Amino acid sequence: MLRVGGFTPLSATDWPGMLSAVVFCQGCSWHCRYCHNPELIPAQGKHEIRWEAIVDFLQRRKGLLDAVVFSGGEPTLQSSLIHAMHEVREQGFKIGLHTAGIYPRRLQEILPLVDWVGLDVKAPCADYARITGVPGSGERARTCLDLVLQSGVEYEIRTTVHPALLSNDDVSVITRDMAVRGVTRHVIQSFRSQGCDDPELIA
Repeated sequence: MLRVGGFTPLSATDWPGMLSAVVFCQGCSWHCRYCHNPELIPAQGKHEIRWEAIVDFLQRRKGLLDAVVFSGGEPTLQSSLIHAMHEVREQGFKIGLHTAGIYPRRLQEILPLVDWVGLDVKAPCADYARITGVPGSGERARTCLDLVLQSGVEYEIRTTVHPALLSNDDVSVITRDMAVRGVTRHVIQSFRSQGCDDPELIA
């Protein structure tokens, strides 16, 4: 079963233009300093929600919700994500995905089930480890970006900016790279302190 660390029954912001329920999947193998859901990083959560309870909730919300967004943590960490998506689609909901682009093979597997992707581009490719703490993470993210662009699925590419982590030059490098790749929807968003447990960034 999908390990779920949190659930929002109604959101108008997690998929622009859609009324969505948001499933926060437990677990992430990166440790981004500005993460605002650090409690979702461990593979096992302290207060997990049964997937069956969410399925029952969605059954009662047919016709009232447009979609279900799988967020995290990192949803593609879990092999059971594809089965959860099949269950949601069988109930008639559209499917959204928030991902940092960590697992290209699993992303490729689930993209045919997904109607919209919110993909993080965190830094220039060579500098990804500065954000994630994981060597080689930029190459994975770049592969996932290419998969999303090739799939034809609707998307939004997001870059979170904190001046201690990304300079103006870094942001310019990212935006130029997105333009070269043909990205048509790239959003620059400011760091938010809510939920972050890095005292240096908060200060």
